[in-house]
Amino acid sequence: MSAPSKHLTIREATAADYAEIARITWAAYLGAGYFDSTEHPYMRQIADVGYRAARGTVLVAERDGLIVGSVTLMAHGDGFEQVAREGEFEFRLLVVDPAVQRSGAGSALVAEVEARAKRAGATAVVLTTGDRWEAPNALYPRLGYVRAPELDWPIPETDIMLPVYRKTL
Repeated sequence: MSAPSKHLTIREATAADYAEIARITWAAYLGAGYFDSTEHPYMRQIADVGYRAARGTVLVAERDGLIVGSVTLMAHGDGFEQVAREGEFEFRLLVVDPAVQRSGAGSALVAEVEARAKRAGATAVVLTTGDRWEAPNALYPRLGYVRAPELDWPIPETDIMLPVYRKTL
């Protein structure tokens, strides 16, 4: 049996990809223990890839013809951003299939977000993550993102504050 290919392609998602992106999103969020069920209202919301694609750009990481990860990016004013300010890009819902996590797909997706932001003239890239989400909170500083606590924001009707990271381009 041959070793799996290391070649990774980043491309814009098509409608034909949406079901697989939703599956990977659910697998990543449930596998990390962020939620208990795909029936949680937020889990149903993030599985609506068409909604995201209509308000931003959904990218996929593909290896050997299989989608292994995804991220949604948008510029300030696109309508899906949460914390991006004028001149900034934001990304949300960075997910990698749990079967291939730590294979470079997440970092490659973030690099593509940054490249697109630079080409568009953005000054920074921002993102929100979960407070106790260990893997993301370890990944983003390694990629040059710094905490921006002045941008943290609450989940409505809770006392939970979501941490924001920012990287100047």
